Amino acid sequence: MLGDWALILGGLVLLGGGGEALVRGAVGLARSFRVTPAVIGLTVVAAGTSMPELVVSVMAALRGSPDIAAANVIGSNIFNLGLVLGLTSLILVLPVESTTLKWEWPFLLLVSMVTAVLMRDGHLGRAEGSLFLFALVAFLAVMVRMARGEVRRREASAPTVLPPGADPGEGGWFKHGAILAAGCTLVVFGGKLVVDGATGIALAAGLSERMVGLTIVAMGTSLPELASSLVAAARGRSDVAVGNLVGSSIFNLLGILGVGASLVPIQVDPALVHQDLLWMLALTLFLAPLIYPRRRLGRIEGFLLLGVFTIYMLQLIF
Repeated sequence: MLGDWALILGGLVLLGGGGEALVRGAVGLARSFRVTPAVIGLTVVAAGTSMPELVVSVMAALRGSPDIAAANVIGSNIFNLGLVLGLTSLILVLPVESTTLKWEWPFLLLVSMVTAVLMRDGHLGRAEGSLFLFALVAFLAVMVRMARGEVRRREASAPTVLPPGADPGEGGWFKHGAILAAGCTLVVFGGKLVVDGATGIALAAGLSERMVGLTIVAMGTSLPELASSLVAAARGRSDVAVGNLVGSSIFNLLGILGVGASLVPIQVDPALVHQDLLWMLALTLFLAPLIYPRRRLGRIEGFLLLGVFTIYMLQLIF
């Protein structure tokens, strides 16, 4: 038991350092490739912070624990949209960009609905997994192309389009890429340590695989998103914070379920489909009245998200 707690403590230390490196590397890389930090958050940072979910879900599927594989993805999205986004909004008012309103949130809602429909039969096969991966690649390609076009339009009307901060010429893409890669490595290993320690404690307490996947494992694998988003908010990088969470939620559904189902068809617990998946969909829908009227997330919206998340956790536990 003491060894499990030591793993959790060591993992939290790695997550803190990795989150700082992720934000620094992402912003620098955005300048080097002349795209907005929000796009880097939506793509590179989102994929990097989702690596723990990918590793845990694929390993769980290969080891014959499909409940953990599917519950990890669903639980991680609930943690991202409820806990992480709520806490980040308490630290910093998060403006919601027009691309998020027009493309990213609607796409996340669409993917959540499609996932719910495909999981109704309690099975996610290789065909569905391949479809998810194709949709993810197409979405990321469209978003990056749109972002680069937006940067070119801004450059035509203003001499300086990059956000304030370090000099764009300071270092280069290799340096910033190395920093970002180091940050991804730290958060992946940090998340794994937390998951290993927390899972050992949970299983020793006699919890089911579904409960472990939705709570301990989902929380542990969502810690990279929490770390990078809180660091980004503390440094005033709200574009990275929001883009990271939206992108990570999309990547969880399309990338992780896509890879997992493509390798090993996933059998889904009916309780996940009829309860937890519906909570994930409801939380995604709940974002609409929060982000569209004022196009920002503040403390009030943060408290509301945390409130919904708390209700979900209470009904799940009791």
